[in-house]
Parts: sequence; C-alpha cells; structure tokens
Amino acid sequence: MPLPFLTADRAFDAGAEDVALPYDDHDSWRRPYRPGPWRVSAAAGLLLLASFVLFAAMIIGLAGEPSGALLCMVLAAVVIACALRLLRVGAWVSRHGVRRVGFFRTTTVAWSRAGTVRTVQQPVKWLGFPRTVQGQALVVARRGAGSMPPLMTDHDADFLSRSEAFERATDAVEAWADEYRR
Repeated sequence: MPLPFLTADRAFDAGAEDVALPYDDHDSWRRPYRPGPWRVSAAAGLLLLASFVLFAAMIIGLAGEPSGALLCMVLAAVVIACALRLLRVGAWVSRHGVRRVGFFRTTTVAWSRAGTVRTVQQPVKWLGFPRTVQGQALVVARRGAGSMPPLMTDHDADFLSRSEAFERATDAVEAWADEYRR
C-alpha cells in the first residue's frame, strides 16, 4: 500500500540536494515534509480510543441496546474523523500556491498573491497550546492583505525537537515560492 506522505523526505534523502522541487507532478497539493512524531502519536492515540469505543459498541449491541451501540459507533466515527483531520494539518504546496491546513480551517494563498515567504524569529505556540516560546516560524506575507498565521513553526507537532527537518521543510517551501511566485 503506497504511503504518499512518506515520500516527501525520501526525495531529499536520495541525494537530490540540487533539485529544489523533487516532485514530478507540481499540480498536486503536497506536504513538503513528513508528519512529525507528536502529530502521528496523537492520531494513533485517537485511533486506539476509537477502537475501544467500537469494541464497546459491539458489546452494547450484543447486549441488546441498539440505540447505545449506534451512539458509540457515531462517537467512534467522529474520533476517527478527528484523527484523520489531525494528520492532514500542516503546510501544503503546489504550482497553484501554498495552503495552511488547520484542524477547523484551511487558508490558501496563490503564489501570485504571496508577497514574501521567509523564516523569522518570533514567539511561537508550543505544540499549539496557548503557551508561547521563542522560536522560528515560516510566514507568508500576502500582497494587499493582512498576514496569515505561520505556515509552520519549529515548536509545532511536526518539528518539535527536529530542527533539521524544519530547516529542510522551510527550504522546500521557499524553493516552491521562488519557482512559482511572480
């Protein structure tokens, strides 16, 4: 079974240091990095919780309470949907622009509307919690509009304690911006 989210770093690991955009199809939306261990662990925990809720639904259904079993199955479906959405959160790029996928909201900026794409030192949220720490963030300044939240930070669920991966991902997004921003 192909796992396309694992191919992002392999393109860089395979010695393609001189290739800034290592993908064949530039029209597809791609995440230029692998999901981090914190994000994958949280999604795995949610899927484990969903399996227990589905097991409870089976037991409740066998006990003769179809409404309780149905409620548990709906709850498990919601938890599974949350786990899958959590895995989609992050920065995505294509020939058309850059996309910041959040848990509840997705923002897309076309390359023609993107002013600058750069890494800055600023206070960033630690794992998305309200607590802020000093760190690096990849920001996109839009032309003629306000700024959008950072695309990625070095303290989010994808890059906490993975500074090399953060540098590689920011370089990849900046390379996409340099290639298509005109």
